[in-house]
Amino acid sequence: MDKDTEIITDIDGNVYHTISIGTQVWMVENLKTTKYNDGTEIPFISDTADAWYELNSPGYCWYDDKETNKETTGALYNWHALNTGKLCPKGWHIPTDKEWSILAEFLGGEIVAGGKMKATGTEFWSSPNVGATNLSGFTALYSSFRGKSGFIPLNNGTLLFWSSTAYDDVDAWAWYLRFDSEALGRNHGGKYHGFSVRCLKD
Repeated sequence: MDKDTEIITDIDGNVYHTISIGTQVWMVENLKTTKYNDGTEIPFISDTADAWYELNSPGYCWYDDKETNKETTGALYNWHALNTGKLCPKGWHIPTDKEWSILAEFLGGEIVAGGKMKATGTEFWSSPNVGATNLSGFTALYSSFRGKSGFIPLNNGTLLFWSSTAYDDVDAWAWYLRFDSEALGRNHGGKYHGFSVRCLKD
């Protein structure tokens, strides 16, 4: 895995580094943009958990509704925001479920891929941060997510990334990392959830 020299800037001016992993090129940081790549504002949802849960249109938030969490965790987006096809900078896209699977396979399979993606130590992950080596350079830093009952506490230890692939009318596929496992897991969740986003080069 080689760190790329390419630096990407989104429409808000946020800067992202890139990493080549197998045949794929990934952003090293979670997406932070508050606008689509055509300049349209994404609605910021800072209301009650019910308002977020009942939303059937695009929205984003910061963890704990504090923009100070932006640099570490990036933004949390519902699936409707990424389903527009305009969330990532031009030339980049939200990875499909299959593209996440390709990443897992290159890193040795789902059972061990997560450890190769997680940042090491316990500054950004709860102890014991099982199997974390970050050999891929993906540098996943733990971020909370927004669920049906509001924000999940940062010490929960589960990081979820959206895929662009719908499971059905209600759910979409997501991939996750945990503090107590070296696996890269896969599950489907309600499209209302606020999960992290990584962009993949076209």
